[in-house]
Amino acid sequence: MKREYHKWYSSNLEKEMELLIFGYSGAKVLFFPPRMGRFYDYEDWKVIKALEDKINNGHLQIFCVDSVDLESFYNSFVHPGYRIYRHIQYEKYVLEEVLPLANKINNNKSIISAGCSLGAYHAVNVAMRHPNLFCKVVGLSGRYDLTESKGYFQDLLSGFHNDFVYFNMPNQYLKNLSDPILIAQIDKMDIVLVIGKEDPFLESNYILSNILHEKGISHQVFEWDDRAHKARYWRKMVQIYL
Repeated sequence: MKREYHKWYSSNLEKEMELLIFGYSGAKVLFFPPRMGRFYDYEDWKVIKALEDKINNGHLQIFCVDSVDLESFYNSFVHPGYRIYRHIQYEKYVLEEVLPLANKINNNKSIISAGCSLGAYHAVNVAMRHPNLFCKVVGLSGRYDLTESKGYFQDLLSGFHNDFVYFNMPNQYLKNLSDPILIAQIDKMDIVLVIGKEDPFLESNYILSNILHEKGISHQVFEWDDRAHKARYWRKMVQIYL
């Protein structure tokens, strides 16, 4: 399997960022790591290995991006206003630095946004905010409103709310979306949500599903047995849904 390592200084994040690329052609997959994860997690957990056939056959090229979750949503030492600001900087890094690199390496026009756990949030959020850039989005074990508490998963913005928060929580901003052009662009994407029946984020997935249904946006939701919020499940999920 072809594997490339890249590292450069990000002007948007003002720090060095790393990523791994697997494969040589096919649809480009921006693969966001799980909660507080790193760009090498999916390789270490053999999630990439589970996609080996699709990668080697030239169907998919995987771009495993890094995260700044410990500087944004999971940085309890800073004001929540900075947490969301840091997240916005991260999105700009993805759109203005990672995507141009991917397009330079691979001219395939199909771009998929995907992720597991908090990575699913990143994948779904960036795709819903910029649907013209993506043909498909896959959220595995995701949570789509980080301001809601569920079990031991707390509100990651500590009660803080402003327009930046609102427009980065899919279950909030999509509810009031009325722009027919944006709705049509979202509807053109292949939207796949996968969640375990015992996952604490099950309700979050169905809230998102109901919102999409009310907007007439086609999508699919798949429930798996148990909590299904571990790498051994994600290895199976990516083979089916990516």
